[in-house]
Amino acid sequence: MTRKQPQDLRSARWFAPDDLRSFGHRSRMMQLGYAEEDFRDKPIIGVLNTWSGLNTCHSHFPERVEEVRRGVAQAGGFAVEMPALSVDESFTKPTSMLYRNLLAMETEEIIRSHPLDGVVLMGGCDKTTPGLVMGAISAGVPMIFLPAGPMLRGNYAGKTLGSGSDAWKYWDERRAGNISDDEWIGIQGGIARSAGTCMTMGTAATMMSIAEALGLTLPGASSIPAVDSGHQRMSAACGRRIVEMVWEDLTPDKIITDAACRNAAIVAMATGCSTNAVVHLISMARRAGIDLSLDDLDALGRVTPLIANVRPSGKDYLMEDFYYAGGLRALMNELRDSLDMTALTVTGKSVADNVEGAVVYNDDVIRPKSNPVYHEGSLAVLRGNLCPDGAVIKPAACDPKYHVHEGPALVFDSYPDLKKAIDDENLDVTPDHVLVLRNAGPQGGPGFPEWGMLPIPKALIKQGHRDMLRISDARMSGTSYGACVLHVAPEAYIGGPLALLKTGDIVRLDLPARRLDMLVDEAELARRRAAWQAPAPRFERGYGYMFSRHITQANEGCDFDFLQSDYGRTAGEPDIF
Repeated sequence: MTRKQPQDLRSARWFAPDDLRSFGHRSRMMQLGYAEEDFRDKPIIGVLNTWSGLNTCHSHFPERVEEVRRGVAQAGGFAVEMPALSVDESFTKPTSMLYRNLLAMETEEIIRSHPLDGVVLMGGCDKTTPGLVMGAISAGVPMIFLPAGPMLRGNYAGKTLGSGSDAWKYWDERRAGNISDDEWIGIQGGIARSAGTCMTMGTAATMMSIAEALGLTLPGASSIPAVDSGHQRMSAACGRRIVEMVWEDLTPDKIITDAACRNAAIVAMATGCSTNAVVHLISMARRAGIDLSLDDLDALGRVTPLIANVRPSGKDYLMEDFYYAGGLRALMNELRDSLDMTALTVTGKSVADNVEGAVVYNDDVIRPKSNPVYHEGSLAVLRGNLCPDGAVIKPAACDPKYHVHEGPALVFDSYPDLKKAIDDENLDVTPDHVLVLRNAGPQGGPGFPEWGMLPIPKALIKQGHRDMLRISDARMSGTSYGACVLHVAPEAYIGGPLALLKTGDIVRLDLPARRLDMLVDEAELARRRAAWQAPAPRFERGYGYMFSRHITQANEGCDFDFLQSDYGRTAGEPDIF
C-alpha cells in the first residue's frame, strides 16, 4: 500500500505554502498556543463531538475526547475538537429525526471547510450515528466512528429494567392502577442510571451495531458499555487508528460497498434491530451511491434468523449482557456463512480478520442459528393498498395472534385526538379494532416522530389487554414493541392511501403474505381520493420550510433529495486565496 507523504496531506493546502494566506493560518494556530512543530506535516484529525448538556447518552464525551486526543498524539497526529449538533433523543422536539439531515449537512460542511485530514465521529444517540456517517460519506475523508456505548442495566426493587421497553410496560400498569406514586418514582430513577445510550436493542444500539457491521468502527466497539474502562481504551485506539488511515488514504468509498451494506442489513436483522434501521441504512447506503431498497431488506430478513436474545425482540437480556456474551464480533462470527467476510473495514483488514477468534460466552444471549429467538429477521416489509410504497413491522416483538388479523379501523388524524380518545374508559373499542394514527410521517409529523407505538386504550388496559394491531405513518422508538405497523408510505399528509381510510373500514394484515390492505372497493376509494384536500403547510419559513420541500419518504430513507449522491456532483475542495 502506497502511503501519503506530508506534502500530500489535505491540511497542507492551509499550512504549507509560503504565502500570506498560509501565514495567516499558521499565525492563528500560534494564537491558539501551538508551535509549528505541533501541527506542521502531521495529519490534522477533527474530533466531531455531539456532546451537549442535555444529551444524557453522550454525557461521558468530554472525557472521551481527551482519550481520542491522547491516541491521536501517540500516533503522531494533531487533534482538534469540532462540536457538532447533538440531536439528543430525549429532549429534542417534536423529534430528533427532524434534524438528522441537518447534522449530516453540518458534518459534511465542517469537514470540507476546515483543514481536516481525517475525522473521528463521536456519536451513538439515535440519529447521531446516521447523521454523522451520512455527512462524512459525502465529505469523503478518512473517518472512524466512535460509538457512545450503552448505559448499564436498569434496576429497581430487585428487578432488571430495560430503557424504553419497561417505560412502556410499567406505564400501562400505572394507567391500569397497578403502580403507586412511590413505585413510579423508583422506576423513573432506576431505569437509566449511567452515561450511555438505551441498553435495549433500540435505535441507538442498532445503529452502533450497523456502524460496526459496515466496517466503520474498531472490532467490538459497538457494544462496550459507556462507563466500562474498555470504552476509554477503545477511544484512544480510535485516535491512533485514524492517523494511520490518513496515511493509508483509507476513505469511506473503499469501505462502504454493496457487500458492506448487505453485511450491515444481515447483522441488523440478526440482532433484533429497531425498525428505524430501515430508514437510516437506506439513507447511508444511498449517500455512498448504493441503491439499497425495502425489498432488499425484506429479502435478507426472510433468510436471516434473529439470534441476539436482547430486548425488546428478545426475552431476557440487555446490551450489557450482550457485551459480556461476546458482543458483535461473536455474533458476526456466528453469521460468517451469511456475510461477505472479505469486506474491508477501518482496520485496513477484512471482516474475517476482525472476527477471527471471537467466542460466544453465553449461547442463550447470542444464540446459534440452530436455536434462534425467531426463525426470521427482526423486520418485515409489507405492501398493499394501504402502503403501496411499503410499511414495516417487527414480527418477533408482537403477539403472534396479530400476524394474521382482520378488524375495523379506529382512525385518528392527530396525536392529541388519539390521546384524548384512548384515555376515555368508555371508548367503544375491542381488541379486534385496528388503531390508526395518520399525518405523522416525514412531512405530516412534522419530521417523522416516534409516535407509532400507539398507547392501548384505557378501556382495554382495564380488561387486561396489552397489545392490539396499530398502524401509522410514524416511526416508533427502537425500544418499543407490539403489533405496530409503521412507516406507511406514501404518508397520509401528502395524500397517500392512509389518508382515505375511515373509521369502521375493515383492515387486513397478512404477515406471512407481507400484505396490508383496507377492504374498500376501488370505486369508493376513487370517490374519497377526489374529495381529499391537502392540509395546510407545516412550515412557512426557516429550516422547516426547506425540510418540507426536500425530504424524501420513509421507503427512500428520508434524506434530502439534494443530498443524495445521484442529485449532482459533490462540491470539490474549497478555494484558498
